[in-house]
Amino acid sequence: MVDVMTLLQGKGDLAAVLGGLSGLVVYPASIVGDAENLFFLGRFSRGRYLGVLTGARVVPPFELDMRPVRIDGAELTLGLGPTNHVNALALRARLPFTAPTLVGVRKSAGLGDRLGIATPGHVRALREVAGIFPILAQQSIREMERTGRGPEEVLDAATWGVFQEGWRSGFGADADHLKTLADVGRCAAAGFLTYTLDPSEYVDVGAETDSPAVLEAKLKALPWEILKSEPTKVRQTYLGKAIPVPPAGMAVGERLAKTVDEEHLLRAACKYGHAIAHLVTMYQHLMRVRAGQPFEVEISVDETDAPTTPLEHYYVASELGRLGVKWISLAPRYVGRFEKGVDYIGDLAHFEANFAAHVAIAKALGPYKLSLHSGSDKFSIYPLVARIAGGLVHLKTAGTSYLEALRAVAMLDPELFREILRFAVAHYERDRASYYVSAKITNVPEAGSLPDDALSGLLDQPDVRQVLHVTFGTVLTARDGAGRPRFQERLLAVLEAHEEIHYGVLQTHMRRHLVPFSD
Repeated sequence: MVDVMTLLQGKGDLAAVLGGLSGLVVYPASIVGDAENLFFLGRFSRGRYLGVLTGARVVPPFELDMRPVRIDGAELTLGLGPTNHVNALALRARLPFTAPTLVGVRKSAGLGDRLGIATPGHVRALREVAGIFPILAQQSIREMERTGRGPEEVLDAATWGVFQEGWRSGFGADADHLKTLADVGRCAAAGFLTYTLDPSEYVDVGAETDSPAVLEAKLKALPWEILKSEPTKVRQTYLGKAIPVPPAGMAVGERLAKTVDEEHLLRAACKYGHAIAHLVTMYQHLMRVRAGQPFEVEISVDETDAPTTPLEHYYVASELGRLGVKWISLAPRYVGRFEKGVDYIGDLAHFEANFAAHVAIAKALGPYKLSLHSGSDKFSIYPLVARIAGGLVHLKTAGTSYLEALRAVAMLDPELFREILRFAVAHYERDRASYYVSAKITNVPEAGSLPDDALSGLLDQPDVRQVLHVTFGTVLTARDGAGRPRFQERLLAVLEAHEEIHYGVLQTHMRRHLVPFSD
């Protein structure tokens, strides 16, 4: 067998050598190999291709077109293949750094990628910070449905991006906001390792204001067979229990309950009882479909209208622990407004006290991380979150990378950006229904009224950001009269033709998110 690496030593720039052999523009950071095979990624026109230079005739189980090449009299084989699912699976098996791993309770950040081409920019931002473990494959079922992608595509995109950039420090794969057993099964089959379970549709917000009689009726009707308890045991377990909340909250006006009283216990049990049962059901299903393979869970109760009180957090976490559910992070619904694409809206002192209480509970009952969902662009709270939570924090971002891609489009193809913005404005009122946003289309300037060099600045305006943020699915799946993609292909073509500009915009923006949490 020919020793490929030894043979190529002294040949100069490896990327140039491989480019000469393959006809590709090779990404230098992607080149990796052993004595028998050299793997690399390159681009030609709009396509990316996997390359393998080997002393063997075939390299199973990759799908490659093989042809002989000669270097210094040595007979080698060059294989080129598409960046498809089969080759992504084979690459993950051959090069473990391109496969996801467990995240655990270490400090982390989820960097969602709605277009499937953002990972290189994310990796470049990560290289400028320390102590933050990335989740580079992250997308919710809702986002997958709106973009027409599947779990395999999301994970494969991260694999190819990691390979392209030569990121060797590991990454996670988060199947985000899973609400059904079918969703869990789909993402498990694709190879995700982190599962964000979302029982928000089972949270009974009416319990916050129900009369005592209604509460008693709701309490009796909870699915006690799944919860493995009954009303009397709930009272015996929790009444009078001390809640581990810090005294500092009182100094800034946050009224924190110190012990569990009857009224608030019943409201918490009724508000979250069905949600807890649904989480247990999903967790047990996950154990079955993973069949002994490793996995980890995040609990998300953030997508509700009312904040999660410290007492409610204490009750939910205590009950899940009693029922055998294990998790690495939990996302409560914090006070204030975590709207998409813009900074935190609310009183910072109130948020600080509320967040400190949640951290205290997470430390006492875990430890587990506190997760910031819709966490992108919340620059005003990052310093205090980092100070209070320390390493017990997970920042979750997604749509902000799509917005920065549109910033790059505004710079590179102003007319395309104008078309997208007008289309987004026309569809905003419909698309906003499932998001927490407050943008008004009357505050969005008419794109035609602005010169080209002012368009990218629109991405700094909150109303514009939210309008573009929530209409991403409609924009990416829109078709023209002939059934062809109206925007998606042109948008991707612009970004791929100017990928270094796109990566640079992403790197700058995501660095702002990560630096406050850096060691």
